[in-house]
Amino acid sequence: MAANQTAYVVSRLRANAATVRTLVDNEVRCTWPGGSKNLVMGQNVYAGTGQNPQWEDTWIVTKFLLHPGVATTATCTTYARVASLYKQTSSVQIVGGSLRFADTSVTNAANGKPLDFEIPYGDLPVDPTHRTVRQPALPITTAPAGFRELSAFGDVDYQVCQRSGACNKAGSSTARFTLIVNQWNATGKKICHTNSSTSITKTIPYWVHHAVVPLYTPHFAVSKAPGCAPVFNAYVRVDWLRGETGAVQGTAVGLPDRRGSTSTHRSAMSHLYIVPA
Repeated sequence: MAANQTAYVVSRLRANAATVRTLVDNEVRCTWPGGSKNLVMGQNVYAGTGQNPQWEDTWIVTKFLLHPGVATTATCTTYARVASLYKQTSSVQIVGGSLRFADTSVTNAANGKPLDFEIPYGDLPVDPTHRTVRQPALPITTAPAGFRELSAFGDVDYQVCQRSGACNKAGSSTARFTLIVNQWNATGKKICHTNSSTSITKTIPYWVHHAVVPLYTPHFAVSKAPGCAPVFNAYVRVDWLRGETGAVQGTAVGLPDRRGSTSTHRSAMSHLYIVPA
């Protein structure tokens, strides 16, 4: 890759037929001399009994922009991170999947960096006290002039129940997710054009624990009207509706580098990015 090059990485993984409830993550780790980028998305997969097909057979998609920022060769690898959630061992079938560079020349922002954002370490509560969270959120950013449209992607890993506090294990958490894109004037002080994805309402049972909510706002037309500049921001609005508390998951820490490894790494989770066209 050239120093100014950004690639679009897409990994798809299908898991089913778990013997007991099992954590399944689709983690992509990209490395190059002196640097790396990791991103992981996942959920708990139910035992393959046929009673809860929605949670027994699932595709987990991990996708993001890769920008080493130096002239280098980057190598990306997909890992199925699997862990039994019972005292006994478990097995799960990885029945399909792929890893590809969907695009190797994604246009960067005017500052030469990708139009993307990843939530840092820490989960953001969504509950009766914090009913709305606007994360992940790309700050107001200037893009190069001349684009006709852009597509925005927001992937949220939503967790049922916060790490502390009482929780009904027979319950679930319901929230509404919307990806919003704004275009601003040249100073970034006034919105001149806005659009949003179709909202998705998702109910996550306690025993699923966390699940991926993918959002997409395609073909956002770049306005050429007076007072509009190629200045944008985007965010996912998460509205708690009912049930147990929830949280938007930030970067995961302390992940073992491999089975039995004592060395660990970080991997981003909830994130947002924009692809101009």
